[in-house]
Amino acid sequence: MFSPNFSQMDWSISWDESYLNAYKEVFRALCLIPILHYVIAFMVIWVVFLYNFLEFHFFQDFFSGFRGAPVALTFHPTSHIYHGVVSKCKILHGRYLATPWLSSPHFQTTFLNFFGNPPAFSYRRQLFHASDGGTIALDWLTSSDISRGAFEVNHTISKEDTTPLVVVIPGLTSDSTSSYIKHLAFGLAKHGWNVVVSNHRGLGGVSITSDCFYNAGWTEDARVVIDYLHHQYPKAPLFAIGTSIGANILVKYLGEDREKVPVAGAVAICSPWDLLIGDRFICRRLLQKLYDRALTIGLQGYAKLHEPCYSRLANWEGIKKSRSIRDFDNFATCFVGKFETVDTYYRRSTSTPYVLNVSVPLLCISALDDPVCTREAIPWDECRANKNIVLATIKHGGHLAFFEGITGSRLWWVRATDEFLGVLHSSSHMHKKKTEITEQKASIESSIDQGPYVNVGEDGMVAAVGGAHAGNKSVEHFTGLGSIQDKTVLGTEQTQQQTEAKSDVAGSGGEVSGECSSLQRIKCFDVIAASKRWLNHLLFRKNGKSVWLLVYIAIITSWPILGSALRIFSRKKLRNFSAATSHRR
Repeated sequence: MFSPNFSQMDWSISWDESYLNAYKEVFRALCLIPILHYVIAFMVIWVVFLYNFLEFHFFQDFFSGFRGAPVALTFHPTSHIYHGVVSKCKILHGRYLATPWLSSPHFQTTFLNFFGNPPAFSYRRQLFHASDGGTIALDWLTSSDISRGAFEVNHTISKEDTTPLVVVIPGLTSDSTSSYIKHLAFGLAKHGWNVVVSNHRGLGGVSITSDCFYNAGWTEDARVVIDYLHHQYPKAPLFAIGTSIGANILVKYLGEDREKVPVAGAVAICSPWDLLIGDRFICRRLLQKLYDRALTIGLQGYAKLHEPCYSRLANWEGIKKSRSIRDFDNFATCFVGKFETVDTYYRRSTSTPYVLNVSVPLLCISALDDPVCTREAIPWDECRANKNIVLATIKHGGHLAFFEGITGSRLWWVRATDEFLGVLHSSSHMHKKKTEITEQKASIESSIDQGPYVNVGEDGMVAAVGGAHAGNKSVEHFTGLGSIQDKTVLGTEQTQQQTEAKSDVAGSGGEVSGECSSLQRIKCFDVIAASKRWLNHLLFRKNGKSVWLLVYIAIITSWPILGSALRIFSRKKLRNFSAATSHRR
């Protein structure tokens, strides 16, 4: 009765034994293979894994004959910037081949930050003080500083200098000593340009001197520095270059001020474009998380340098425990910048909404394999819709790297930037801030708004009082090789105006004199000139209704006097006429 069950059990046991015997035979066969073969196989598998994980493209370059990948250009079909400038740039119409032993975006980015092969030179420093008390370090490298490989020191730029001037805005936690910034500054200065690196607040070895810190959307520092340089060197064409976060700041500034910017042309390198998309991207994969962590450590080091300010204005314990950029922005940036949430800060600081407003010739360069700023955030349609923008995308390059040559001593985007700005400078497509008529109108309006005003005191004295306008000032510290030159430059003449106003209001011991002294006569002429400017502005306004209203008011208010004069004149004429008539009779 139970025999079938026993036979089935015996069959299953024999089946399991056969499996075990098979595995034993396989194991004996594997043991006959030399261990070296296993090591080689493991290494091959590991190399294939790393090749894909680190996004190597060496074999792609090899099978293409090391010709590199072509540069893809995105622009409006009727773009005058493309047809008049970019079409003449050979580098942007060529190919980019990465250094063979750096044929990975992660290798390029890592090599740039730890090595970079930067050229050796020294900046000359100028400390710029903003109106809010903040200090910005401006590091200069002029074309005259580099002469046949030797460096000249203590060379100052004349106010009449016409050499093109380039303002560089670095990336997150970067300053003028970063490898890619030194590559850029040296390359431009070597080709005859004057370069000034505008370091972010608290970077470049400068302390925080106000309660304002920089962030990814803070454009005010770029605005005041560019305006200062434009007024300091009015005859020098002014260009701007932004890298990474600095590119986001630059594009946002250009879009905010539109045609009012004094920038003749600009270049944005590896911009994150949309910070919200970038925040999602940098937390997606393991490698991106490593970049996120590395950047967070840099931000924590920046906060450590300015711990007294951050501990007073932000959540210092949260800053120390931050494990991502988002954590740091939550505990630091949102507190200092008064943002409700981190996403609110990212949305308000994103430059993409401002792309369509850019009125300056702008070249944007991005790598499609950028491990920090994803290609998903690139505003393709906005760049294509704006006739002032040309977007150049490269298949490989990493973040701010683009190494080329067998030795990896050059950055491709530095050469492309230098060529674009050179062609733009020699063309007729440079942006001009305003026409002379617009500037005259602005000066008239500023004279009305800021003084001098006519002030009538209780004692009946009339004085011209200057408007209280707090401007920017800069204290320059030019540092050469072993020498320091200090110089103070005031952005406005506020002190002089206040001194003159006080001298007008103050009397001479209460004495009343029918004659004015020479100084008082000068002040009287100032009052008359100010009144004339006010009347001219009022009478020549574009609105015709205002002119006719003034004429009407003048007629009504002066009619009693004119009427009396006409009556007296008519009576006198009538008497003379009647006397002459009676005499004839």
